[in-house]
Amino acid sequence: MTSIRRRTLGLALLVFGLSMLVIGFISYRYAAHEIEELHDASLTQNARLLEGLLLAELPDEYRSVLLNSLENTLRRAELTNTRFAGHPYESRLAFQLWEDDRLVLRSANAPESPLADYPPGFISQYVDGYDWRIYVLDVAGSNQRIAVSEREDVRSEIIREVAMRTLMPDLFGLPLLTALLWWSIGWGLAPLSRMAEQIRKRDPHNLQPLTLNPLPQELDTIAGALNRLLERIRQMRIREKRFIADATHELRTPLAVLDLHAQNALTADNAEDRQEALNHLRSGVARSTRLVTQLLTLARLEPEDETQPDYRRSHLLREVRETLAKLSPLAAERRQQLLLNADEQTDWLIMEEPGAIETVVQNLVGNAIQHSPNKSAISITLEASAQEFQLIVDDQGPGIPINERTKAIERFQRAGPSAGSGLGLSIVERLVARLKGTLQLEDSPSGGLRAQISLPRPPAPNAPSIDHQPES
Repeated sequence: MTSIRRRTLGLALLVFGLSMLVIGFISYRYAAHEIEELHDASLTQNARLLEGLLLAELPDEYRSVLLNSLENTLRRAELTNTRFAGHPYESRLAFQLWEDDRLVLRSANAPESPLADYPPGFISQYVDGYDWRIYVLDVAGSNQRIAVSEREDVRSEIIREVAMRTLMPDLFGLPLLTALLWWSIGWGLAPLSRMAEQIRKRDPHNLQPLTLNPLPQELDTIAGALNRLLERIRQMRIREKRFIADATHELRTPLAVLDLHAQNALTADNAEDRQEALNHLRSGVARSTRLVTQLLTLARLEPEDETQPDYRRSHLLREVRETLAKLSPLAAERRQQLLLNADEQTDWLIMEEPGAIETVVQNLVGNAIQHSPNKSAISITLEASAQEFQLIVDDQGPGIPINERTKAIERFQRAGPSAGSGLGLSIVERLVARLKGTLQLEDSPSGGLRAQISLPRPPAPNAPSIDHQPES
């Protein structure tokens, strides 16, 4: 996998290279335009100087001598490379002086073909094997015409020289820039390397937050996310240890009791004692199974668990009725009655976590069965309003004092000698909280305990439209 350092360097060099190409292209076009303008101005100026010489008020013999002297000087500059040569490009500038159709004067490097057979002004033309940039000027008040020209290859060479001298520093400086960028990116990523090194050398059992000072702003988010992850892992380990400790604590006594009943069954002297011990053993197995189920349910409902439950739409009355049917044998053993009060015509659709309503009813009604005397009645009432549903369970047991009701919801808190594991109300409270509802413990009108649950009612779905067919 490509490192961040190499990828950042490659991206920076790519951006720099593209920028340099764009800037170089713009600079080249701008330089070419300016050089063209400068050379055109030079051609114009040279033509004006020749025009000034021709317009000088001189006798004809002096004028002829002046033109011959000018021609000889230009020829000597063309043939001599030391004393008279001023610049390598000098020989590529040419001019012609025409009088009517007669060539009066020309520079040695000027083509023999006429350059003045064009309208006055600038023109580009191919003459004698070269592309020429020509400026034609009519001498005022005479029949003479001046043509000053320059080869286009000279201009292209100058433009190339300007472009190369502009780009050469960038090309030679690119390796140095690459080295500086490599060092700069490495220095900028040093905190990330230190963080990676600290994590690599960290003890797997060390879940304390990472400490990096000073911490760049860009790494603060990463460090915060890692610290939150470490904290969640630490909380999960705490929950696991607590679950193991709770399970060990709660299962030690029931298992010892089961072992005692098994020994009694093995050492029984007669069939009646053996049957009684086996009945106690069977009841103990049932209580232990229920305890294990509650422990697993409680571990799944830890408040630190951030997993989002998968809600589904279900029928509240149907869920309660089916759960009560499963609990009926337990109530029948104690000759207790389970009375369900609900309006069958009410819309009992509710959004719930799968199995949540069943678990709530099992724990509330199971507690009521356990704490209510034999031959008593346990009332389960369902009520509905526009905003919520209410599930009410009334028993005829001893109830819970007001000052102990908050404590009774805590896990492993038992009330009375006939209490179970102390997990039922804790499980109910957490399930109801996950369903965005509330749990209240009150005095029952029948003298026992009332457990009242309020659950939010889902918004009513849009009623489907019904097409009425005309009666035939």
